[in-house]
Amino acid sequence: MTVEVGQGLRELSAELVLLRRKVGTRLGLKGMDMDCLDLINAHGPLSPTALAQRAGLHAATTTGILDRLERGGWIARERDPSDRRSTSIHALRERNAELLGHFAEMNSSVERICADYDGAELELLADFLRRTAEAGRSAAENLTDADTA
Repeated sequence: MTVEVGQGLRELSAELVLLRRKVGTRLGLKGMDMDCLDLINAHGPLSPTALAQRAGLHAATTTGILDRLERGGWIARERDPSDRRSTSIHALRERNAELLGHFAEMNSSVERICADYDGAELELLADFLRRTAEAGRSAAENLTDADTA
């Protein structure tokens, strides 16, 4: 069953990548632009440095992505009034509805699938997904750390 779970995770990952790519194409966003927008939505507001670290990107690459996202109306940069050199980036919530609309079919499908499970089973699934996501984060951090060493 462990092999089957691993295969299922790979298949899910591939399908989600394809979905995100299609949504990004419709919205005029590149893959890494979508990734950074997701990070800003999930963890923002963020400084450009914090975003670069979370995304595993160089500062210059992050600046280009932020420029595109800002021109597209997806994010705003705000100067810290106490330190004018410091900037924070936040997602423009009014654009989130547009973004989420493209994922509505998938979200509805997940809700229908979840309805087939009871509370204890959903808790188990949620725990598995959290722990698997953390394992992925840890593996990515270890690769990033090895790249910079």
